[in-house]
Amino acid sequence: MFRVLDDAGRAGAGENVPDLRERVELYRQMLRVRRLDERMTALQRQGELGFHGSTLGQEAIPVAVGRALEPEDWVFPALREGAVMLVRGYPLADFLAQSFGSARDPQKGRQMPSHPASRRVHQVSWSSCIATQLPQAVGMAWASARAGDSAIALAFLGDGATSHPDFHAALNLAGVLAVPVVFVCQNNGYALSVPTAQQTRAESFAIKARAYGFPGERVDGNDALAVWSRVRHAARRARAGEGPTLLECVTYRRGAHSSSDDPSRYRSAAEEAAWAARDPLDRLRRHLLLEGALGDADEALLERECAEELTAALAVARADPPPARETLFDDVYALRPWHLVEQARELP
Repeated sequence: MFRVLDDAGRAGAGENVPDLRERVELYRQMLRVRRLDERMTALQRQGELGFHGSTLGQEAIPVAVGRALEPEDWVFPALREGAVMLVRGYPLADFLAQSFGSARDPQKGRQMPSHPASRRVHQVSWSSCIATQLPQAVGMAWASARAGDSAIALAFLGDGATSHPDFHAALNLAGVLAVPVVFVCQNNGYALSVPTAQQTRAESFAIKARAYGFPGERVDGNDALAVWSRVRHAARRARAGEGPTLLECVTYRRGAHSSSDDPSRYRSAAEEAAWAARDPLDRLRRHLLLEGALGDADEALLERECAEELTAALAVARADPPPARETLFDDVYALRPWHLVEQARELP
């Protein structure tokens, strides 16, 4: 399994790793995502949000992916990768609007919470149907290649998605056509409540790429530097016309599958404690301390900035009105048919 940092935060020798300034930015963005997740979980428990899919323990992967891609690349997320949008510059208040379903949300409140999307930052909405985003990403990558564009597609999936037919269809077509797509599997140990051992008899998920004729690699998903490195490498391969890559990022979902789940029913407290000791944020923090790139004053400043940004963005999101009723008829047809014209006219 590829890694740059050991559990104590010590860096091994390696090429294609981010410089020290980029490592600090990775930490800042991961801290921001952690604090956002804590706030959103609390809001769901307080009844302000209907649903939340926690990223606790998995922050390194979406943050590193967001920093490793080029702005023109398209992201096809699953449940826990919405933060890629923030890393790529999407405004936090607009991001929060999706969970509140307010007028600021470009999806006009039509998607359930934790399903953000925006053309501005090239992120497609996830449908909540497992693995459907994979063939969609292949289609986009194929179209990009045919048009001679430099953009690639990156598709996220969980370990459970590998058991769905769309996984096979997408990877097979991607391999046959050698399209510029990167598949990132977040192997967090459980497909909701089904452990990895009950998902496959293969020695890994990465090895499945061999059957489709392209590389697969296991990466330590709790090592932000390792994820950044391998995504950059896979993206370069795709952009150079060398075809797809499957990256299996081994991590752990420390929280519940969603706010509707009780993980104590299917995993032990000892297992959770063991993975908490391998927390990706703590590991990168230890590394930056060893490198002299982070101190107590720096941490305090980052925490204060995160808190102030969250408080201000939440105030905007809470004050935002619901989408206008007439938007019910938007984004359905390029040319509005007669029956919707009549319905829109009769809207009170």
